[in-house]
Amino acid sequence: MPIVNSTYKAPYFFKNGFISTVYSGLVRRINLKQERERITLSDGDFIDLDWSFSKENNSKVIVLLHGLEGNGQRPYMLGPAKLFNENGVDAVCVNFRGCSGEPNLKYRSYHSGATEDLVDIFHHLINTKQYAEIYVHGISLGGNMILKYLGERNKVPSQIKGVVAVSVPCDLNGSCEELHAFKNILYHDNFKRHLVDRLKLKQIQHVDKLSVKDINSIKTLKDFDDVYTSRAHSFKNAEDYYEQCSSLQFLQNIKIPTLIINALNDSFLSPECYPVKEAKHNENLFLEMPNHGGHVGFVKFKGFYYNETRALDFLLKDNK
Repeated sequence: MPIVNSTYKAPYFFKNGFISTVYSGLVRRINLKQERERITLSDGDFIDLDWSFSKENNSKVIVLLHGLEGNGQRPYMLGPAKLFNENGVDAVCVNFRGCSGEPNLKYRSYHSGATEDLVDIFHHLINTKQYAEIYVHGISLGGNMILKYLGERNKVPSQIKGVVAVSVPCDLNGSCEELHAFKNILYHDNFKRHLVDRLKLKQIQHVDKLSVKDINSIKTLKDFDDVYTSRAHSFKNAEDYYEQCSSLQFLQNIKIPTLIINALNDSFLSPECYPVKEAKHNENLFLEMPNHGGHVGFVKFKGFYYNETRALDFLLKDNK
């Protein structure tokens, strides 16, 4: 599908990617009442789902997937949830394993390619909740996960009607290299600190699998993936994890309407994270590359963010 010309115009100060990213993550506030549901996964672990509902009795739901070290209460989750609720669609904000405020049970947790958990979530929405139309809005890591899910299998449930993925590190190795660059040192160190703190709690639960020495050896995000992510999820090392789980290789197989919104000034993304060739050769894949927006920072005053209203239009209007 031809590349989509973006209409997003960032407010003056928010043309700076750093400002738009930090403002959106630390300053923006969204008020939304949620109800929590815990579901049991196929391997006996659990995931917590945070629900908000439209005023209509309907069979439509949007699934919100967060980024690295996110959760169901991040503004980038609550924004689209509230917008879709106001337009007649229920919303479920997924907290990946260990991200809901309580450690998960297993030694494994979540990662960029953990699509087996999406299988369980969609099964629950279709068979237990009886939703006939499912839409997905994935952010960053969550965006990579849903794109991989769509492209790695021959068939997806017919109830899944469309996907929007925002600020997606389609090439995990390239994005990792960008995050390790000096320009992103503040982001890198913040992510690493949160991940290591969480890992310390997991070490107490699973002393036979992880040592304090292992944790102390983690100096970078890549070290974290070498020491924990790869070993806990049956990859050879960090590079093998990045290679197997990057969604880029799966985009050509996507068969339902899918929009990727990646800002050109997103400092987390490498050139490989802008899949122009893949979009041009797949009629179901739309790629929009606004000049501004940083990482999940598509700021619009007096209303919802651009990626949120764009998702509403793409999923409920454009492809009907």
